[in-house]
Amino acid sequence: MRVPGKLQRWLWALAVLALMFGAALYLVYTDYRSFLDTPLDAPASGLTLELKPGMNMADLIAELQQQPGLLRSALYLHGYARLNGLASRFKAGEYAITPGMTPRRLLAQIVNGRVIQYSLTVVEGWTFQQLRRALATHPKITQTLREASDAEIMARLGRPAEHPEGRFFPDTYHFPAGLTDEAFLHRALIAMDRRLNQAWGQRSPQLPLSDPYQALILASIVEKETGLAAERAAIAGVFTRRLQQGMLLQTDPTVIYGLGDAFDGNLSKQDLTTDTTYNTYTRKGLPPTPIALPGAAALAAAVNPASGDALYFVANGEGGHIFSRTLNEHNQAVRLYQQRVK
Repeated sequence: MRVPGKLQRWLWALAVLALMFGAALYLVYTDYRSFLDTPLDAPASGLTLELKPGMNMADLIAELQQQPGLLRSALYLHGYARLNGLASRFKAGEYAITPGMTPRRLLAQIVNGRVIQYSLTVVEGWTFQQLRRALATHPKITQTLREASDAEIMARLGRPAEHPEGRFFPDTYHFPAGLTDEAFLHRALIAMDRRLNQAWGQRSPQLPLSDPYQALILASIVEKETGLAAERAAIAGVFTRRLQQGMLLQTDPTVIYGLGDAFDGNLSKQDLTTDTTYNTYTRKGLPPTPIALPGAAALAAAVNPASGDALYFVANGEGGHIFSRTLNEHNQAVRLYQQRVK
């Protein structure tokens, strides 16, 4: 059967239109795929994208379009998110847009909650007050404890009867923006519990310490007495032998801690003879609480002190200490140190 000429022309036209439409669709699809895997035009320094709770796909696109040239096609990004069910799975937070990041990777990052991680290093030997100041000045930590007393903080952490000193493990902590100071402290508190219990479980026999808390106190003194890792066990050994023999610990850092804000940077003879609960020149045994935040090495030294017979030590003027068995030897070492200082 012969097709009339007019109908034939219409069929050819429809075929051409179909081919053109198919070609257009193919070009659009190819461009769409290229868009998903072509890096966003981010600056070399990168960008920070903040998604607040409740923000949707339109909000995300609006945020991206604030950076001129960053997003080539809002339509493609929106379509990809909808087709793959991603738009309802966004997680709030701060995200880094780095050079080389593609739209596909960006959405995967947001869906998986791979937010920017900030950090705060809690330094070994810090006091709790120094830790509080560091938390209060961190720009990415949400403040909830600024007006709380130390006792109120411990109560909020579930430890109402505990003194805060020494209870938080020194380490570098990573966290997303908006973490509360309370959550940070809780994390450091649990970390110290774990570390202290591990150390106590590996303690040497016949320690003159009755429980893990006394080990924590001794570790804090060791932490303040030396910054040299090689000396920690030796210094712990001196204090352990003094405790065993009923001698005064006579350690300056406890006196300084007991003076608090009254300490002017110079430890005087009057300071050493003025009795406080932390003055180990006037009171036997350990002080009532730790005096700082001890690190893992100080904890290990406190429960595994070095053996020996030294009962004294004094600075050698070069960052370390001279250890002595007798008071006479110690006095000679003190005079040597004083000569070096002069």
